[in-house]
Amino acid sequence: MRSRPLALPRPVHPAQVVVLAFGMAVVLGTLLLLLPVSRADRDGAPVVDALFTATSAVTITGLNTVDTPTYWSGFGHVVILLLIQIGGFGIMSLATLLGLLVSHRLGLRMRLSTAAETKTLGIGDVRRVLVGVARTSLFLEAAGAVVLSVRLGTAYDEPWGRALWLGLFHSVSAFNNGGFALFSDSLSRFVTDPVVSLTACTLVITGGLGFPVLFELYRAWRTPRRWTVHTKIVVLATSVLLSVGMFAFLALEWNNPATLGPLGVGGKALAGFFLAVMPRSGGLNTVPTGELHAESLLLTDVLMFIGGGSAGTAGGIKVTTFTVLLFVILTEIRADRSVVAFHRHIPSDAQRQALTVALLSVAGVIGGTGALMVLTPFPLDHVLLEVISAFATVGLSTGITGDLGTPGTLLLVVLMFIGRLGPITLASALALRSRPRLYELPQERPIIG
Repeated sequence: MRSRPLALPRPVHPAQVVVLAFGMAVVLGTLLLLLPVSRADRDGAPVVDALFTATSAVTITGLNTVDTPTYWSGFGHVVILLLIQIGGFGIMSLATLLGLLVSHRLGLRMRLSTAAETKTLGIGDVRRVLVGVARTSLFLEAAGAVVLSVRLGTAYDEPWGRALWLGLFHSVSAFNNGGFALFSDSLSRFVTDPVVSLTACTLVITGGLGFPVLFELYRAWRTPRRWTVHTKIVVLATSVLLSVGMFAFLALEWNNPATLGPLGVGGKALAGFFLAVMPRSGGLNTVPTGELHAESLLLTDVLMFIGGGSAGTAGGIKVTTFTVLLFVILTEIRADRSVVAFHRHIPSDAQRQALTVALLSVAGVIGGTGALMVLTPFPLDHVLLEVISAFATVGLSTGITGDLGTPGTLLLVVLMFIGRLGPITLASALALRSRPRLYELPQERPIIG
C-alpha cells in the first residue's frame, strides 16, 4: 500500500496571531487583577470587573466599571500601568523586540505578525521601526513624567515619592491614549492648570499622530514639501479637527454652569482645547463629560469616531481613513478620473480599504448602540457615546459604565477588543492578501443614488 503524503500544517495568518496575542494579554491581566492583592480591600475583584478593567487597559481605552484609584491597590495600579504600556506598544511589537534582544535575529513569521500589527508592511523595516518606536515611547513618557512629577510635587505639595508615581502613571496613560487616571475625578482638579493640562494634551496628540509621522517630522520638520502624503494628511487633518473642535466646544459650552461657565476666559480656552484633544482617544477629562450639552456630546461622538493617526496609540477609524474618503467624495463630485491628494494619486486598493474600515465601523457602532439600548434604560445620546468610546478605544463616559449590568458590560468588552484590533487586522489582512487579477469579468453598472 502506498502511504499518503503528510499534510502540511495550514499557515496561520499574521492577523490571527495578533488577535490571539492580545487575547492572551487580556486573560493574563484578568487573572492578575483577580488576585486579592490587586484590590484595595484584599477581598478580590469580581470576574466581570477584572475582565473589563484588563480589556480596557490592554486595548488602551480607559473605561471603568469601578473607581480606579480607590478600588484597586498599589499592586493593581502597577498591573494596569503595565497593561497600558503593553497595549500601547503592541503585543507583537514587544515580543519581537524581546526576540531581537535575545537572538539578534527575526524569523519571517514574527516579521509578518509584527508588520500586521504596526502597519509596517515592508517586513525588512521591522527591526528599525521597533527600535525607533521603543526609544521614542520611552523618551516621551519619561519627559512627560518629569514635568508632571515636578508640578505635582511643587505646586500641589504631593510627597515626592507619590508625585513621581503619579507623574509616571499619567504620562504613560496619556501618551498611550490609555484614559486611566489615579484621581477619582480624572484630571478635573487641574482644569485651570496649564502645565498639567497641556502636558497631558501634548502626550495624547504626540502618541495619536502615529510613529511613522513622528519619525518623519523628526527627520524633515523644516521641509514640509518633502513630507509623504500620509504625514501631510495626518498633520493637516489633526490641526483642522483640533481647531474646529476647540472653537465648537467653546461656543457650545461657554455658558454651561456645569462645565465651562464658572471659568475665566483663559480657563475656558484651556478647558476647550482639552475637550477637543481628548476625543482623539485620550479619554481623560477636566470637565464632567456627563454634564456636556447634547450638541457637545454629538460633537464628541464624531471626533471619537474619527480618532487619530494610524500606527500610533490613538483609536477610531483614523484621520487618514476619514480624509481619503473625503478625497473620494470630492473626486466624484468633480467627476475626475482618479483620486488625487497633495499632487499624488491615491491607489484604488487604499480607497477600498478606507471604505471597508469605515463601513464596518459604522455597522459596529450601530449594532452596539442598538444592543446596549435593549439591555439598559439609558437615553440614546449617553448610550451612543458609551459605544463609540468603547469601539474607538477612547475612554470618555457620561458616567453610566458602572451601571450597565453584566450583559452591557460584556458587550463593551467585545466592542473594545474589536475596536482595538478589528480595523488594524482588517486593513493589514487586505494588504497582505492583495494580488493582481489576470482577467476581468464583464462589466455591468448598477444604478447608484
